[in-house]
Amino acid sequence: MKISPAKENILKKVRNALSQPVQLPFPNSEGNTSVFKPDSDGLELKFAEEFAKLQGKFIFCAGRAELVENLRALSEHKEWKNVYCKTTEVLTVLQPFPLSFLNQGDMHSADAAITDCEYLIARTGTIVLSAAQQSGRALPVYTPIHIVIAYPHQLVFDLKDGISKLKDKYGNELPSAISFASGPSRTADIEKTLVVGIHGPKEVYVFLVDE
Repeated sequence: MKISPAKENILKKVRNALSQPVQLPFPNSEGNTSVFKPDSDGLELKFAEEFAKLQGKFIFCAGRAELVENLRALSEHKEWKNVYCKTTEVLTVLQPFPLSFLNQGDMHSADAAITDCEYLIARTGTIVLSAAQQSGRALPVYTPIHIVIAYPHQLVFDLKDGISKLKDKYGNELPSAISFASGPSRTADIEKTLVVGIHGPKEVYVFLVDE
């Protein structure tokens, strides 16, 4: 197909422009520094406040024993029969304590699921999950209740900090899926009415365990 002289002239200008890249006019505004500054109250309190605003439920536990007692009390209150978990590290933490409701069936019959996480984003109350974790992609969104076990060293202030840590952790082999969960699943697509639990868990708990 013959190209008109006018079109050829435009393409020539485009090729010349691509061969001579232009420097960014404002390099310091390209995300090198965060617009948001950490609060003096600490990342734990900031995450708890933001997570609660999103209808998430935050429980601080002073050690493993308190974690187990809180899980037991919650399961009795909710009358859970099967809380499913397949994360080895979490099961190791819970193993010394008898929990009658733990893994009494499979994922498809579970009342709730327990997983770990990659990081917690304090500024937005967000949980960072990835496909590299033993819980996989399905478990955190399949069951009606999602329980996350996390530790203070996993708290970061902003999203860019979490992404930076993921890159440091995995290098060039990032997980095939990285997801960000900010409280329970919700949508307002139906007649602009907020519905919770429509595309995933209707309740999300974060148990932050003091190490």
